[in-house]
Amino acid sequence: MKDSDLSSLIRLNIGGKKFFTTIDTLTRREPDSMLAAMFSGRHTVRQDAEKGYVFVDRDELIREAEYYQLLGLIEGITSVLNKRKEEEDSCAELTRTDIIKCIQSERVRFRGVNLSGLDLSKLDLSFVDFSFACLKNVFFSRANLQCAKFRDVDAEGSIFHNATLRECEFTGANLRGALLAGANLQSANLQDACLIACSFCGADLRSAHLQSADLTDANLEGANLEGANLKGAKLSNANLKGANLQRAYLRHVNLRDTHLEGAKLDGANLLGAIR
Repeated sequence: MKDSDLSSLIRLNIGGKKFFTTIDTLTRREPDSMLAAMFSGRHTVRQDAEKGYVFVDRDELIREAEYYQLLGLIEGITSVLNKRKEEEDSCAELTRTDIIKCIQSERVRFRGVNLSGLDLSKLDLSFVDFSFACLKNVFFSRANLQCAKFRDVDAEGSIFHNATLRECEFTGANLRGALLAGANLQSANLQDACLIACSFCGADLRSAHLQSADLTDANLEGANLEGANLKGAKLSNANLKGANLQRAYLRHVNLRDTHLEGAKLDGANLLGAIR
């Protein structure tokens, strides 16, 4: 093969995915690889007569690297996988006992930690930072979570029954299907949170921030939303029967499919609301 041919373009179809490279890349960067041998000029390589692609019936990156003996690529992939395993091992799941020990220290943080399914009921977790954590199906019943941070957490299906959540931050949190009945959420920040099918029956949401929150199918029967800000909130099929919405901010909110029987709306800002 002439030196001028080494820089010529080659088209590869690997497992249905098409790539462009040069013979120089295939033969010189990994000279001991099977691909180098295939394009060394010692073998006949069949191409698609119509489109000019060399078809290689293989898939999956690590297996390809091993099959074609691309040692540099194998080393790089192995390094990444080992690093990922170390990170996963360092985030081992905690137990209730571990949590109790941790909260005895100041400024406790569980950012990004997986606490799924733990029973953390009745604990004093005030001011704890749970941001970005996985809190699926966690039991927080009757826990003191005042001023705790739940920013962007995944707390789908968690139980906050009768929990103290005053001034908590739930911005961007996923609370789909969570139970917050009887919880104290005064002045809590739930902006942009996913609250689909949540239960807030009898919850205290006075002065809560619910801007752009998704309350579709949520049950807020008998909840106290006095002075709450619901600007841009989605309330499709939400149950607000008997809820206190006095002085609540509901401008331009679509209330057409919302159940408001017996709700108190005295002093509520309903300018532009759809009813």
